[in-house]
Amino acid sequence: MFLEAKTVRLRFVTEQDAEFILQLRLDDKYNQFLSSVSPDLQSQKDWIKKYKDDEQSKKQFYFIIERLDGTLCGTVRIYDLSDESFCWGSWILNENKTRYAALESAFLVYKFGFEQLGYQKSHFDVMKGNQKVISFHKKMGAVEVSSDDENYYFEIHKDTVDQTKNKLMRKLK
Repeated sequence: MFLEAKTVRLRFVTEQDAEFILQLRLDDKYNQFLSSVSPDLQSQKDWIKKYKDDEQSKKQFYFIIERLDGTLCGTVRIYDLSDESFCWGSWILNENKTRYAALESAFLVYKFGFEQLGYQKSHFDVMKGNQKVISFHKKMGAVEVSSDDENYYFEIHKDTVDQTKNKLMRKLK
């Protein structure tokens, strides 16, 4: 499955992506606000195998973000699917990203969650201190609904995303 924007696309993760994912998640430039992972490549491959079962059961979805020329530039995951809402995270973009990769990949995540999965709302958490991502989500129209010692918790509705998309996507033309 591919979801495509002007400069990037999302595709489901495969076992062949394990090394790329591990490099991203172990890189200190990108992992400051992520949960830690084992540095073992086989463990990553095993995790992906297990995840593929969840994908088939529509419990979670893990995507590679790549430029349209096929250059890998990130990951994003949709998980914690409830009756009302889907969560997304594990969002990493590396130095190979395009100028608007963050915006485009976020809109592709929402397209998948709202159009493919049929949700009207998304929820997610952002670690305190991750100011760039907090600012990004607030500019998208997300509302902080709670917090704890480590995270801020946000929600965003489909209508808000649609309005923001109409406003921001003009930048991409």
